[in-house]
Amino acid sequence: MKLEGKKAAILVEDVYNEFEVWIPYYRLKEEGIHVIVVGSGSAGTYHGKYGIPIKADVKASQVKADDFDALVIPGGYAPDKMRVHPEMVTLVRDMFVAGKVVASICHGGWMLASAGVLKGKKATSYIAIKDDMVNAGALWEDSEVVRDGNLITSRKPDDLPAFCRTLIQALEEGAK
Repeated sequence: MKLEGKKAAILVEDVYNEFEVWIPYYRLKEEGIHVIVVGSGSAGTYHGKYGIPIKADVKASQVKADDFDALVIPGGYAPDKMRVHPEMVTLVRDMFVAGKVVASICHGGWMLASAGVLKGKKATSYIAIKDDMVNAGALWEDSEVVRDGNLITSRKPDDLPAFCRTLIQALEEGAK
């Protein structure tokens, strides 16, 4: 397991997209990465779009950017709920500013916009939030995965293979 010792956070809130949480969760674990589920604090257990629950390991108020090597922001409608919690937005901003890997898929771009990290960055997202991304300063493109430095973005669950490959590659580069 080449990335043993690395730590990644996955943000969760109600109405998360199950595929966009569980596939990166297990793919990262497969590489030896310690994955921590970070909830907003509004509940201990959050339910996905299809009702599958996930228990948060910690609240966003209990962690900081220094605790992680990477951060995953899944989609669904959870990011719209996440961004009303200042500690979640601050975690995203702090991870980005620290040069840590920040990976967002689908509607996760809402958190990037709220964190103010998109200005001048190449990015993608679910098409329905393209305007939000562009208005936040992103150089938006319709691609399965876009990497601009430490920022990784994808459009939808179909893009998860490319998203996970790029996320792991970014962590490997950081491991060198």
